Amino acid sequence: MISNKAKAHIALLCVNLIYGANYLVAKGLMPNKIEASALVFLRISGAGALFLILKFFIKEKVERKDIPKLALCGFLGVAVNQFFSMNGLSLTSPVDAAIIITSLPIFTVIISYFLLKEPLTLQRILGISIGGIGAVLLIYLGDSGLGTSSLLGNIFVCINALSFAFYLVIVKSLMIKYQPVTVIVWTFLFGFISMFPFCIEKLLHTDFSSFEVSNWISLFYVVVGPTFLAYLLNMFALQYVKPTVSGSYIYLQPAVAMILVAIISYIVVDSQYKGDLTIAKLLCCILIFGGVYLISSTPIRWLKNKRS
Repeated sequence: MISNKAKAHIALLCVNLIYGANYLVAKGLMPNKIEASALVFLRISGAGALFLILKFFIKEKVERKDIPKLALCGFLGVAVNQFFSMNGLSLTSPVDAAIIITSLPIFTVIISYFLLKEPLTLQRILGISIGGIGAVLLIYLGDSGLGTSSLLGNIFVCINALSFAFYLVIVKSLMIKYQPVTVIVWTFLFGFISMFPFCIEKLLHTDFSSFEVSNWISLFYVVVGPTFLAYLLNMFALQYVKPTVSGSYIYLQPAVAMILVAIISYIVVDSQYKGDLTIAKLLCCILIFGGVYLISSTPIRWLKNKRS
């Protein structure tokens, strides 16, 4: 009999495998088959509709005073997050996007310091500095001309991570007060309203008649997998493991993206992804991982002694 804790770890593994593969699957659709903004429209509206179906089984009202905060969460955590995530990925390498997103915990700690007045220890400052250097170097590597990397695309993905970090800090109090499905339905509603005027035109100009079966499968995966299913699995896992444990699984995403890119580059002779895997990017990845480890782990002994 598998314990609930073991099931939680399996769920988190699945979540990050889904996210890791999504960088390549979504990249395969954009921009030849569908524009990034049109894909954003389908992701938000499709997943939002699925969450709304779940909401019918949960009778819970929100207080009027929380509506503005839910609207802000929808704008940052859904509209801005998805818009810059997909538009960034359409411009840059799946490897770059997957590595940059691992800087999310660094942004979260910085924002928590300013908004929630959470203390910044010497170890966290060191972690922010190391991880920040890795992220900035990787973003500028997008201008190297190697593979499918792009400076603008990397900046967009960084904005995506920053907006979602703001969302995580702001939504924390709402998640404690209401059931997760209630919060996500409201955030997706406001996210849909925010992104509609910016994405509807691209959707209307999408030629769905040119889609092959593989394209429809990819589209279904992008809408249902990382946007709906992964969130449900993550909510299940957080019932049995700490958020820090959940966050540690984010390291799987660049690993999955790198492995898939390496396989495609090996199989396809003229793959567009040749040049996406470099020693410099791996070093940036190590710097970001090291920074996140420092800000999320318990204070190391020599730093304790230095403060005492």
